[in-house]
Amino acid sequence: MISLRLPVISCSLDPASISRRLAERSATLLTVAGHQSEVIDLAAVDLPPFDNDRVFDSESIRALHALIREADGVVLAFPIYNWAPSSTVKSLIEATGATGNGRRAAWFDKVITFVCAAGLPHSYMATAALGQSLMLDFKCVVNPYAAYFSERDWDVESLTAERAARLEKTMTVHAELATLLQGRTYSSDWEV
Repeated sequence: MISLRLPVISCSLDPASISRRLAERSATLLTVAGHQSEVIDLAAVDLPPFDNDRVFDSESIRALHALIREADGVVLAFPIYNWAPSSTVKSLIEATGATGNGRRAAWFDKVITFVCAAGLPHSYMATAALGQSLMLDFKCVVNPYAAYFSERDWDVESLTAERAARLEKTMTVHAELATLLQGRTYSSDWEV
């Protein structure tokens, strides 16, 4: 088996974040499967607001850009607020996905998996626009096994057995897609 670099980025700024707990569980599943995985917690990173100017001088953005660029696949764990992914995940993608002026986006050709925490099960389609943007802009392969969990999927502090199995399957598919695409013969760039 090939050991892949599969970081999990926790995109919640909430100190009591449920999506952070899901990020930690995702990284554990990937590590147990033999891959290199760690949680990068954006709440612990000095993440400047995206201004399309000074943001690119930030050491934290440079480090995140390198992490994403060098990864075989990326898990994005984030909360769903108001029927959409949190603004933090969008800011991360904007800052590490900018092109032009000598910059190249870090996201090209990555396998991306979404792990989401939400209050209700009704906004499970909230990742559609984000997934479409990553596919069209950066030619990412978005794992169709998104892991979406609402408050109803928890039994006190743990996911129910059925939903825990879904998270495990999601991470298995993430690693398998990244493994299969490692031998690709193409490299994408900004193109329409």
